[in-house]
Amino acid sequence: MKPFNPSFCLKNKHIQTLYSSFFRKSLHLDLEVEKYILDDGDFVECHWYNKPLNGVDTPIVILFHGLAGSYKSPYIQGVMSEAKQAGFASVVMNFRGCSGVENNLPRAYHSGDSEDALSWINSVSNRFPNSKIFTVGYSLGANMMLKLLGELGKISPLTASVAVSAPLQLDLCADAINKGFSKFYQWHLLQALNLSLEKKYLKHNMETLINFKKENIKNIKTFWEFDNIYTAPMHGFNSAQDYYTQCSSRQFLKDIQTPTLIIHSLDDPFMDNKMLPTQQELSSSITLELSSYGGHVGFIEGTLFKPQYWLEKRVINFIQNQLKLK
Repeated sequence: MKPFNPSFCLKNKHIQTLYSSFFRKSLHLDLEVEKYILDDGDFVECHWYNKPLNGVDTPIVILFHGLAGSYKSPYIQGVMSEAKQAGFASVVMNFRGCSGVENNLPRAYHSGDSEDALSWINSVSNRFPNSKIFTVGYSLGANMMLKLLGELGKISPLTASVAVSAPLQLDLCADAINKGFSKFYQWHLLQALNLSLEKKYLKHNMETLINFKKENIKNIKTFWEFDNIYTAPMHGFNSAQDYYTQCSSRQFLKDIQTPTLIIHSLDDPFMDNKMLPTQQELSSSITLELSSYGGHVGFIEGTLFKPQYWLEKRVINFIQNQLKLK
């Protein structure tokens, strides 16, 4: 498949990043919802498309969305549609509280929260033993997935994986998104995160749990603040820096033994390219594809009026090639 090559009008990183959110029409996929109960009694909702029957060998693509994303995200729906055209089943595991239904516990999800994903992967693998299992992660979900692949090493049950726009070093990315126009993205994402946190106060004694008053949530303006106030104390970290240090996937790349494609744009407005790994940090199982353009989870070719979504075609192309090798 040809490398990503956008037209002149689509070389702007912000157009690439925002285009699908504002202009791509919903595909209205006929999805089947499964409520999956986690070991701690909480749950996630998983949305299937073209779900296979038990006993068949249809390949299954498990998807992990980005921060504040869900099964409704345009990039998720797009790759699900592309997967079906290729004859694959797909399922997105919405992180806790992301499917539109509040989760049970005061905790939520974070960029290193690989336990929920592994539980779901194992469930799918056990129920569909004849199917080869693939994973695709986007942004926060990509960082989490790469961390998980490194943790699993040789015992990964996956045939192959694709990571798109992964924030490989979280502290650098938290700094990058707090500069210039990128602050717009931070503001937009924090609107959703702050609202979700406010809802937690209605069901749980959050002020006692995190020592923070509900009326002060509106003053949270950066990811550093949000992660220091909520993510870190609620999920067992000493601070935002401790969370970022433990959960950045860059340090796990050397241990990945699942064939993995990492797709990244050098003009990603969410990122600082200082986070990019050296060749020595990559295991031999990883292919790193860098593009000069593409924005954050963009990679759109064609024109503004007739866009072509290169990203989802590249994802499925890689999976098809890995199937041929097995």
